[in-house]
Amino acid sequence: MAAFSAAEKQFILHWGEMGTRWGVNRTVAQVHALLYLSPQPLPADEITRTLAVARSNVSTSLRELQSWGIVRPVHLLGDRRVHYESMKDVWEMFQVIIDQRKRREIDPTLEMLRRAVAEPERAGGDAYTRQRLLEMLAFFETITGLYHEVRQLPAGTLRSFLKMRGKVRKLLEFKPAG
Repeated sequence: MAAFSAAEKQFILHWGEMGTRWGVNRTVAQVHALLYLSPQPLPADEITRTLAVARSNVSTSLRELQSWGIVRPVHLLGDRRVHYESMKDVWEMFQVIIDQRKRREIDPTLEMLRRAVAEPERAGGDAYTRQRLLEMLAFFETITGLYHEVRQLPAGTLRSFLKMRGKVRKLLEFKPAG
């Protein structure tokens, strides 16, 4: 990927900006965007040249993306270098990211809340604090339950369900008897 089209450049820059808003390093997000758009796997040195960032930044970014499970190393016949490619299926990529965010962010919070409400003295000892923590725990348990229910759906069913979002809302709206 020697030269960027205007759309490619815009996407890579925007993805980097969005990454910072999602708590992801800008370079990590830009490396991901480049690999997502690339029709073939790229070696780290080409990523470095293309994005004009330090090689160490690219190495760190690639490790981070691999730990998320959305980029993988590949070997090409006749080339000793390791190349990298991104997942291309956006639905699968979204699911992997959701799984990782749940594991990294929701699960530890859920565990902390469970420990805090199990020991009232850790919750500050007062009824108000305990009630706040219990409500937060109930919220996180409900969201986690929803996550597990949705995760059980076949990919095609989930896609169809999400495409029907307005119809589902209308179906679920409460209409008073009149």
